[in-house]
Amino acid sequence: MHPAAWRIHGKENYLKLLDQGVAWAKETGLYVIIDWHSIGNLQEEKFFGNNSELFPPTAYNTTQAETADFWKTMAKHYRGNNTVAFFELFNEPTVNPELNIGSCTWPQWKALMEKIIKDIRAHGGTAIPLVAGFNFGYDLTPVAADPIDAKDIGYVAHPYPMKAKQPWDVNWTHDWGFVADKYPVILTEVGFLEPDAPGNYNPITGDETYGDALTSYCTKHGISYTVWCFDPHWGPCLIKDWNFTPTREGTYFKKSMSQP
Repeated sequence: MHPAAWRIHGKENYLKLLDQGVAWAKETGLYVIIDWHSIGNLQEEKFFGNNSELFPPTAYNTTQAETADFWKTMAKHYRGNNTVAFFELFNEPTVNPELNIGSCTWPQWKALMEKIIKDIRAHGGTAIPLVAGFNFGYDLTPVAADPIDAKDIGYVAHPYPMKAKQPWDVNWTHDWGFVADKYPVILTEVGFLEPDAPGNYNPITGDETYGDALTSYCTKHGISYTVWCFDPHWGPCLIKDWNFTPTREGTYFKKSMSQP
């Protein structure tokens, strides 16, 4: 959920849209992750500019106050609703002065996330909070020495093909995979766009070699993943059109997920 869309539609109207989606998910036996889809630095309230023609350039802009209010609203609205299984608290935390999005330390980020988790539970929230690390939701190395001080949570990573050099298994373990030895981990964005395809960009460029490495790694380490993105425009795309014609990525992951 983009913060801008939350404001444009307003709470009441957006909750109606969400309720419809959650009801459809329940009918088909699916579970839902509600994701506050912002990219940038919540500590300093500086955010990544959206270059897509599909969304306004301020789609990710939010504040600490708005983020806290959003999660309090979600906690109260969906408490006890088992279809809404996860709350992804902030999609891709990123700190980079070169991108004009300031700086934030892990202790600062950790404190923000712990406060949001406490607020969610104080308002009756029953979904499992998911916490991402820095570098566009990729880097969980600080968790080794300073994990989030909260029970019954999970951690998030977004290991697109170009986020690490090969050997992937070694570098993934160093950057985020080690967390799965002690805590639940879910990769809430994975996927690839083949190198010769139009629209590819760093870090999503890859092929089935990446897919094989990722799915094998997740199976070996007991890590869950969701594939990005079920949309014909927002890359890497799983479908080519709204007839649901699969892309090369979509064909690969449909086959992978269909296997027992």
